[in-house]
Amino acid sequence: MKATIAVISGDGIGPEVTAQARKALNAIADVFDHTFLFKEALMGACAIDETGNPLPDETVQLCRESDAVLFGAIGDPKYDNDPSAKVRPEQGLLRLRKELGLFCNVRPVKAYDTLIHNSPLKEDRIKGTDISIYRELTGGIYFGIKELSDDGKIAFDGCSYSVEEIERIAHLAFQSAQVRRKKLTLVDKANVLETSRLWRKTVTALASQYPDVKVDFLFVDNAAMQLILNPKQFDVILTENLFGDIISDEASVIGGSIGLLASASVGKENALFEPIHGSFPQAKGKDIANPLASILSAAMLLEHLGLHDEAAAIDRAVQKSLELGITTEDINSENPFSTSKVGDFIADYIYNQEDSDMNFQNIHMGQSTII
Repeated sequence: MKATIAVISGDGIGPEVTAQARKALNAIADVFDHTFLFKEALMGACAIDETGNPLPDETVQLCRESDAVLFGAIGDPKYDNDPSAKVRPEQGLLRLRKELGLFCNVRPVKAYDTLIHNSPLKEDRIKGTDISIYRELTGGIYFGIKELSDDGKIAFDGCSYSVEEIERIAHLAFQSAQVRRKKLTLVDKANVLETSRLWRKTVTALASQYPDVKVDFLFVDNAAMQLILNPKQFDVILTENLFGDIISDEASVIGGSIGLLASASVGKENALFEPIHGSFPQAKGKDIANPLASILSAAMLLEHLGLHDEAAAIDRAVQKSLELGITTEDINSENPFSTSKVGDFIADYIYNQEDSDMNFQNIHMGQSTII
């Protein structure tokens, strides 16, 4: 296969972790005889600094013309700490989702056996957890009408959804449940919100098309509690934009490190893949950020391209790095490896999965077997 991948490294640790994902993809290309053409683009604070625009038109055009987008992170303290800023990095990501029609965000949440001790939750609660969260991305309160009174004392954010917006992501969630454990949970606030009542009515109607999938419903406050009490009860979670933002970040603590959580944002024609950890500016340039979420995002990118064996090769390499303790300080505080060395190991393992002991020693000695 020959594929063009737009690379938006972004802000903070974005360039560092994205570089490791590219190492993994380059190794996959060599081993499986593919050609990946990477094209860099700007978005976020770095784009504002260079162009005054958080999402230059050139970036949108490149993303539209590419087979997939690999994204790092967005955000900078100088904007986070200035609520009066008119131009913000996050505006770039929100606009890109809209421009590319990326209406569905998918976040896998898995408790790795080797990392259960890192989670703040008890082992008996989280062992075996494997959840896929489907969050609607282009509707809801984030994209509704926003108003501020002339005196600045009253603010308004409107939330709206259409049946079409709900159905298109619900179909994807149902289809995912069919190949998983055949259970779908809709998270809403239908006892209060009219939009949630439309979600519940629409999903209930669609359920007849997927008779093999069991459907249940939870109010978002109860769902947030159940994720802590018994996360293993969930298979596929479907929810709207705001609730999905909150629920998916809450679920990130289950696995022991937010640095392990990848995500995909997909539409009818385009798809973007990113770690969920944010720009983490405190770690910028220190070579300590966990690159595994970005690398796992690259695996999801390969799945999107139909390269299932290649995605599985990355998954095995990540699993091996966790088993051997070749991880960054957020997971392995006693004997941490740098961001770049973790990336080196992943690439080495893809090249030669039968000789992990050699790879392990090479990484320890600061060497790499990468050709």
